[in-house]
Amino acid sequence: MEEQLDLNPNSVNELSESSLPPLEDDDTPVLSSYALAALQEFLSSEQSHSDAGDSEVSLVSEDWRLSQFWYDAETAKTVAEEVLTLSNGVDSRVACIACPTLYAYLKKMDPNVSVQLLEYDKRFEQYGSDYTFYDYNHPEDLLSDLKHSYKVIIADPPYLSKECLEKIAETISFLRQPGESFLLLLTGEVQKERAAEILGLHPCGFKPHHTSKLGNEFRVFTNYDPGTRLGGWEK
Repeated sequence: MEEQLDLNPNSVNELSESSLPPLEDDDTPVLSSYALAALQEFLSSEQSHSDAGDSEVSLVSEDWRLSQFWYDAETAKTVAEEVLTLSNGVDSRVACIACPTLYAYLKKMDPNVSVQLLEYDKRFEQYGSDYTFYDYNHPEDLLSDLKHSYKVIIADPPYLSKECLEKIAETISFLRQPGESFLLLLTGEVQKERAAEILGLHPCGFKPHHTSKLGNEFRVFTNYDPGTRLGGWEK
């Protein structure tokens, strides 16, 4: 349930010689054209660095009626980095089920990554062919082109219920490619036993957080051992 892929603007103003204050007397210091050009280059470099990794993406507003809660920047970046590590391959396609924030960060961090967002909220039609309308009540009501096509699947069920998780699991089974595949589930701690029973997942040490404070503690569950990443598996 994430937002638009716009970066928050940084207030670094372009410098030009005409923007310098007028001289009051001959002793007022002024930058030479060489120094001014060097300063402009430095500020441009700093701005590019910020846009590349330090700024947050801007999303549409959360709709509590759809149980939408966006990840905070640290959570989104951490999970996106893990997904990019897992999808490091020519044919590695990624499916994001009900986690638009992650989609937005993935596309910001690597515009070339192949990601499909499955989401109920049609505001995300703005993502074009990367968007697929998805209603978890109809877990396999999806285009045949998506079937068994994804090596990496990330799911964030909208509700903390067994019924919702079971239907999300049906969608995962529909999407995952034969052979090796990687599954990440972001959901409440209360789903720990169900995640193990229904999907064979184990909790990791890293704990997701949201921009809105939630009463339920969230966890990341995976079907693979992440090693030292994501805080490692808790055993």
